[in-house]
Amino acid sequence: MGTKSVGPVPGPLGTGRLDQYAALVWRPSASGGIEVLLITSRETRRWVVPKGWPIKGLRPHQTAASEAWEEAGVEGRTGARKIGVFDYDKRLSGGALQPVRVKVYPLRVETEHDEWPEAGQRERIWLAPEEAADRVDEPGLSRLLAGFARVVG
Repeated sequence: MGTKSVGPVPGPLGTGRLDQYAALVWRPSASGGIEVLLITSRETRRWVVPKGWPIKGLRPHQTAASEAWEEAGVEGRTGARKIGVFDYDKRLSGGALQPVRVKVYPLRVETEHDEWPEAGQRERIWLAPEEAADRVDEPGLSRLLAGFARVVG
């Protein structure tokens, strides 16, 4: 996708919170429900969704789709309307914590690649939304995952 991240972008005035955009990647399951995709973070190996800083020239849902390709090797249709937000504290290289608000966009997978830019740095796993909700550390992301089947259903 070749576009360049513009790095951290301040959130609403006075919050000190930075904005990121994420893809909640999903597909229909063989049992008639849905599955969602989690990936590991590069450094702490926690289960997360693909997310990143705004990318110049891309709208938020397009940025989410770009992150899904780079971090998880998936492409598909991304909804232009966010389905929710969650907050977390990103640990910076010096050890300080930076509050981040993540705006989440649904992405229905059409293609899953065996090779992608960060393939050697991350694992990926498909799970039922409720099981995925139990694997993530961020309470807000857990709530989004647990309720996601109702959003697409």
